Amino acid sequence: MTNTANTTTATTTTTTTFALGSDLPVSRIGYGTMRLADAPADRYGSAAPIWRGPTDRTAAIALLRRAAELGVTLFDTADAYALGASEELIAEALHPYEGQVAVATKIGVVRPSPTEWVPLGHPAYLRQQAELALRRLRVERIDLLQLHRVDPQYPLADQIGALKQLQEEGKARHIGLSEVSVEQIEEAEAITPVASVQNLYNLQTRDHEAVVEHTAARGIAFVPWFPIAMGAHAGADSPVAAVAAEIGATPSQVALAWQLHRSPNILPIPGTSSPAHLEENLGALRLALSDEQFRQIDG
Repeated sequence: MTNTANTTTATTTTTTTFALGSDLPVSRIGYGTMRLADAPADRYGSAAPIWRGPTDRTAAIALLRRAAELGVTLFDTADAYALGASEELIAEALHPYEGQVAVATKIGVVRPSPTEWVPLGHPAYLRQQAELALRRLRVERIDLLQLHRVDPQYPLADQIGALKQLQEEGKARHIGLSEVSVEQIEEAEAITPVASVQNLYNLQTRDHEAVVEHTAARGIAFVPWFPIAMGAHAGADSPVAAVAAEIGATPSQVALAWQLHRSPNILPIPGTSSPAHLEENLGALRLALSDEQFRQIDG
């Protein structure tokens, strides 16, 4: 799959920060906390429950602090991750955050069991969950409050309206969306400014190219989750492997560098429980891809 829209946008240098909502600078590689849950052996794969706090809590806290030491200033979580335990973990590891890191959380998904993730967009529920997130994160204002999923049972305007009300009350600095289309972004933007969009996007899954283009044009951060997945691009004879060998990097680093070079508004949030992988991921910020290497990976 070749994206003709981005064959001329690759550069040989990568900006390392992006201003969320134009006024909150954050690192262009953030950290996603979804996998810091349960026992280490239960964290991997699409069936991972993300149901309880991490059994290796001390190691998880150390990893979050190490990420901050290495320059990560955007930490992403959700009230649905381990039923709020992820937010509590961030607070234990990093609070007070002011002037050091920005915390993004998501509301709008209910977890009736370890295998269920159910959108719930009732405005009163969204406001309640934001209040609980404020308590767990130990803050009076959330840096980036995101609608985790659009609930088709309620008008999107009502769901965005609930987040706007929280923003007007001083409880949310910026508002973001997750897993949305261009049309939904435009509907939300008619109600309130949108600072970020968090959609699934990686070398293997590029269904949201139109969203990338729209957010770039609007100055909105595009935050890909599950950013390192490569699918067929991950083979030993793949273009990713070839470019990695050329520049002395790992395939995972090249996959992240491809995203960083794809558009300056892209902020990947890879998650890991390994300090070594954390440092490896952040090393992608130092990679320089030529236009030809970018096209080679992108093909």
